[in-house]
Amino acid sequence: MNDLVRQHTALGDTDLEWLHLLVSEWQLLSDLSFADLVLWVPTLDGTRYVSVAQMRPNTGPTSYQDDMVGHLVPRGRRPMLDAALDEGRIVREGDPEWREEVPVRVESIPVRREGRVLGVIARNTNLLTVRTPSRLELTYLQSASDLAQMIAAGSFPFPGQQVDMDASPRVGDGLIRLDADGIVQYASPNALSAYHRLGLAADLVGHHLGKATAELAPSRGPVDEALVKLASGWAPRETEVEGNDCVIQLRAIPLKPKGTRIGSLVLLRDVTELRRRERELITKDATIREIHHRVKNNLQTVAALLRLQARRIDSQRGREALEEAVRRVGSIAIVHETLSQNLDERVEFDEIADRVLAMVAEISPGKVTGRRTGRFGILDAEVATPLSMVLTEVLQNALEHGFREGEHGTVEVSAVRGGTSKDTRLLITVQDDGVGLPEGFDPQRAGNLGLQIVRTLVEGELGGSFDMKRAPERGTQVLLDIPVSSQR
Repeated sequence: MNDLVRQHTALGDTDLEWLHLLVSEWQLLSDLSFADLVLWVPTLDGTRYVSVAQMRPNTGPTSYQDDMVGHLVPRGRRPMLDAALDEGRIVREGDPEWREEVPVRVESIPVRREGRVLGVIARNTNLLTVRTPSRLELTYLQSASDLAQMIAAGSFPFPGQQVDMDASPRVGDGLIRLDADGIVQYASPNALSAYHRLGLAADLVGHHLGKATAELAPSRGPVDEALVKLASGWAPRETEVEGNDCVIQLRAIPLKPKGTRIGSLVLLRDVTELRRRERELITKDATIREIHHRVKNNLQTVAALLRLQARRIDSQRGREALEEAVRRVGSIAIVHETLSQNLDERVEFDEIADRVLAMVAEISPGKVTGRRTGRFGILDAEVATPLSMVLTEVLQNALEHGFREGEHGTVEVSAVRGGTSKDTRLLITVQDDGVGLPEGFDPQRAGNLGLQIVRTLVEGELGGSFDMKRAPERGTQVLLDIPVSSQR
């Protein structure tokens, strides 16, 4: 719609915003009317109309099998559009049109904003299945007529009341029509069923909806007055009512076809099952976070025990082996600590990489500076955990074997994400400016435990590749190529 309006019409951004607000609400008008809606806006030169939006009803057959959005119609071809635009009134006169042997009643509703007519809604009703209307259908049509008059007067949609139609109740979910005093004139079968699940034993018709709703909901003191007012339809609001192990979502729509409130529509939907599932998900998320938190605590306990044991060992090699194990456990604990703070099983790995870099740098025999460039981005937990261990091993190897006691140097971790949406890869380079690799060194056959861990995790668990070679100028360069999720 944005492109069509800006390309073909003279409407500004505030007018376009009003049309978006209308389109977010007009499923309601379409369902109440049992009719298709097409929004026509005059072009910049005023000689044609362009259709910028279309809506089909959920309550009846469509009048348009084809998509009408983007069609251009010369002015004069559809006199009812001209009359509604020029005179600013709803135009209903005229005989039904025949489309593919289907009679269609056409009406035109001007769309007004701040006294100006921005466009016209063509309301097209398929008459092929017309029969004597029921009480429900008569209530729908009367409510649709009131809303159409409000659109023509510029009082609907309600400014500042952007509605998420996917989350809000729809006409078919349940509808209640109130008079100006909040007394129920009509309640659809679905609406009655919802109130019966709340605990209502009697019929709704003839009762004050606000008071009846407040009596069914648990007592909440001052909130009861607000609930009475909202359920009476005094203002366009949404709320949820919970009682009798049932949750009902309410949406009130005041009806002011001639500027004065004559009543209200209340749309409602039973969302008990939806809220139950949401609570289950919240509980599940909290449980998962608690598990990660406890795993992190247990790993830190293990690391502390290994550290204590290392201090009691006389053997230098034994002490170093335990200290390496402490760092491996610590790298996994960092991932679980991050996961314990998230709502999903994904982590921002840049923070983890920085913490691993700082942790490993503490063991440096010299004065080595570590830094990170580029972004790892967001990674799944099943990638983050082994990758943190791989990074720990590679950095530990660089600091232990690349620099002598008291020697200054630098270790840089670089990360680049690239590839297609279906095949995103993470390219990691760890480069130091130390002494470099010995002659004839083969990283694929080296027996060092740390390198064996790296090879196993990168190639086996992460499905990537690992290489280690002399840096172009000085030192050692480790290259990791790992497939990751496309989310960044």
